[in-house]
Amino acid sequence: MMDARQWLGLSPTHNPMRWYLPVVPGISTGGGFLFGGCGLGAAISALEGTTERPVIWATAQYLSFARPGTVLDVDVTVAAAGHHTTQARAVGTVAGTEILTVNAALGERPFDETGQWVAPPEVPQPDDCPPRESRWRTGNSIIDRMDQRWALRDPGAGRCAVWTRMPDLLGVSAPALAVLGDFVPLGIAETTTSDVTSNSLDNTLRIGRVVPTEWVLADIRLDVMANGFGHGLVYLWSEDGALMATASQSAIIRQIRAAPAEHAAST
Repeated sequence: MMDARQWLGLSPTHNPMRWYLPVVPGISTGGGFLFGGCGLGAAISALEGTTERPVIWATAQYLSFARPGTVLDVDVTVAAAGHHTTQARAVGTVAGTEILTVNAALGERPFDETGQWVAPPEVPQPDDCPPRESRWRTGNSIIDRMDQRWALRDPGAGRCAVWTRMPDLLGVSAPALAVLGDFVPLGIAETTTSDVTSNSLDNTLRIGRVVPTEWVLADIRLDVMANGFGHGLVYLWSEDGALMATASQSAIIRQIRAAPAEHAAST
């Protein structure tokens, strides 16, 4: 079993402000590029490792693609550090090309009062849900390192939910939730009436109460699609209904072109 840093493959260097992430198929999409949630998760892990504080929120802007076989260098800058809160950023580059930029706040404050004012959807338990099979399942991508079960499918409401676990992961953490929050594109695919693919422009993760749980319910709520872009939210619930985090994303939507009949017949 591994913690999230090991699961992602992030490693420190002799410089406490620099980390590196080999981009391998196991943290990449079936389309052959770094999964956005893994990039954000690695940046969060680097930020937490450098500042020695837990993340409160982090937002990633995705600028380019990192392909398997390359190495993502993650450089951390601490912009401001107070008694309880640190403001910092992490920039991920491959051979000098900027791939993603992550801004974040980290820390914790002594305050006894807590609360949760939203409730999880009423869905069956994971063992009672059918498996989710991805069309991008290649045998060597991030999807093959996850066990996912359909808990809710309501395309008319722009909403779906999947129970997800990572069998090799030791426990849930902010970097792991960053990976699991990168599923607004799934909501887009479930909602549209045409065959589409989409990739994230950004992802913002806000951490609530992280608790031990084997399964995480990714409750995906699509807000709007317009002008070739989609915007939505992901609520990340524990098995006992704790809201561990929320994620919000915008994504580029692309129509999948059908192959010519003569080519399709030969493949």
